[in-house]
Amino acid sequence: MASDIKTGTPDSNASGKTMSKVTNIAVLTSGGDSPGMNAAIRAVVRTGIYHKLNVYGVMYGYKGMIKGDIIKMESKSVANIIQRGGTVLKTARSKEFYEYEGRKEAYNQLKKHNINGVVVIGGDGSFKGALAFNQEFDIPCIGLPGTIDKDIAGTDFTIGFDTAVNTAVEAIDKIRDTADAHDRLFIVEVMGRDAGYIALHSGIATGAEHILVPERKTNIEDIVSALQANERRQKLVNIIVVAEGDAYGGANEVSRTLKEKVPHLDIRVCILGHIQRGGSPSCIDRVIASRLGFAAVESLLEGRSNCMIGIVNNLLQYTPLENAIKDRQKIDENWFNITRILAS
Repeated sequence: MASDIKTGTPDSNASGKTMSKVTNIAVLTSGGDSPGMNAAIRAVVRTGIYHKLNVYGVMYGYKGMIKGDIIKMESKSVANIIQRGGTVLKTARSKEFYEYEGRKEAYNQLKKHNINGVVVIGGDGSFKGALAFNQEFDIPCIGLPGTIDKDIAGTDFTIGFDTAVNTAVEAIDKIRDTADAHDRLFIVEVMGRDAGYIALHSGIATGAEHILVPERKTNIEDIVSALQANERRQKLVNIIVVAEGDAYGGANEVSRTLKEKVPHLDIRVCILGHIQRGGSPSCIDRVIASRLGFAAVESLLEGRSNCMIGIVNNLLQYTPLENAIKDRQKIDENWFNITRILAS
């Protein structure tokens, strides 16, 4: 969701707290897909059924909510999905949900099923939509952090991050093999438009010589000097991991500049792209998603609303949606010291 969501006048029944006992809940996935979303859906559905709730799945996120693409979920509806990537509920962007009129229609569709609790699995954009919806209408919303970028405050991990990082690590390990065979410099671009956590973790795990992230200004001259120093001591194999949102312009731009400044180097670029979103979720992502999905239903039954559930120091953490959207995880400078020293 965009930051310029237009808000309307709150519904006459609107409240920051649950108006009545939750009896019918809906779950949806929104924004970019991430491995582990299906495990979270499964946990929400089965925990809701255990508590004698009617559970509905909203297809295609907020877009499906507006269109009334809402289906009743049973325990068997989520059988054999915990190991699958993607999302069985599908996901989509919705420009209509930016507008108050779109959210009003979504509210009307939910009320047709007497839904009085919603679990939103997604990232900060999805939470912006949930926050506006919750402020305008009387349906409590609980957010679960489903994004491979790990860019949301209030949780140590997000659903999908561990799997995406391991996918990147596996790919970079293979790239290093061919880099070693040819004495090449490889520049590997990973996902991370606004956050560099995939680049940071995968770069450290694969022994990358340099890691470029959006949170830190890239000094290309420092990289050139380091490459020249490596060359003098016969270290000819180098890996640079670049987050797609790096301020310098991504892997292709870094490659172009380095070819100009160090023309004799054999440089190759590999952009991993959407391969990082897919695949069977790791054990960590399955467990995190299951725990958060369970907690989401328990939270609705306890009367919680307008919050995101995360895990901090292995304990559940409840963060207001507004704070989860506004604040971002910050990368400690010590991580870059680790990279510099271990790659020397």
